[in-house]
Amino acid sequence: MSTDTADVDRFSATPDGLRICFRTDGDPGNEPILLIAGLGQQLISWPADFVDGLVDADFFVIRHDNRDIGRSDRVRLRPPVLWRQILRRFPAAQYTLADMAADSVAVLDALEVPRAHVVGMSMGGMIAQTIAARYPDRTATLTSIFSNTGHLHNGWVHPRALLAVASPPAREREANASAFVAMMAIIGSAGFPLDREELRALALDAYDRGDGANAHHGTARQIGAIYKSGDRTAELAEIAAPTLVIHGDRDRMVHPSGGRATARAIPGARLVTIPGMGHELPRRARPRLIELISDHVHQSPADPAARR
Repeated sequence: MSTDTADVDRFSATPDGLRICFRTDGDPGNEPILLIAGLGQQLISWPADFVDGLVDADFFVIRHDNRDIGRSDRVRLRPPVLWRQILRRFPAAQYTLADMAADSVAVLDALEVPRAHVVGMSMGGMIAQTIAARYPDRTATLTSIFSNTGHLHNGWVHPRALLAVASPPAREREANASAFVAMMAIIGSAGFPLDREELRALALDAYDRGDGANAHHGTARQIGAIYKSGDRTAELAEIAAPTLVIHGDRDRMVHPSGGRATARAIPGARLVTIPGMGHELPRRARPRLIELISDHVHQSPADPAARR
């Protein structure tokens, strides 16, 4: 079972000197699986029962806070204002998804893990894709969950979700949690029950664990990383790792066209659509997601040379 407690937080150093917070669960002798969270989400955004399920499936689970969130270091850069995000105008110091991919690889280095099964959701899926493209020898398999290629015509955001994202952030702890639950009611899984109690507890924990009322500054810089990275379709065509793409048919944050575009861009990728799932990992869908990931790992060639 998972040993998810505050005192298991560890830190690795990135190539540009940032500290990245990570946790591990399970037997280090098992197959390593790296979970990469989405925009503004911490390592605790992976549900405990999902992590436990992967541990029970004989994985050594590695999770980390991306830069600018949770207990990882913040970047000393003014967060991009809305007009800069819209016009894609960023300072040279604005980092990209490639920098965030290097952060993830640094976690593997700290654990002396030569190669891992890489799983990412949303922005984490974009980072996972970048790892698979730029670090093929470190990527055993790739699983991209409700993510996108960066192409403007795919994976668009529903207007209601866009309005919610653009709303001023709630600063007070309880109000912040309420706003998160309201947001998930928009982008969550319409075909599954919304676990408001679990979501609220997650939001409160994230508020306490991260920057509280100022967490939106790091999220804005992460948005800058996505936009500055642009359309990555050509790069995805270079991915050799066996790839599973998972998307829900009710996703309002990343339209299902984003999953279809991702699967088209990556040679040999398999697309699985989860009926009723939105932009979250609903409790009732988690056993199926664990099964999909486990089957994908075990059915893929173990030898990197066999994948090329």
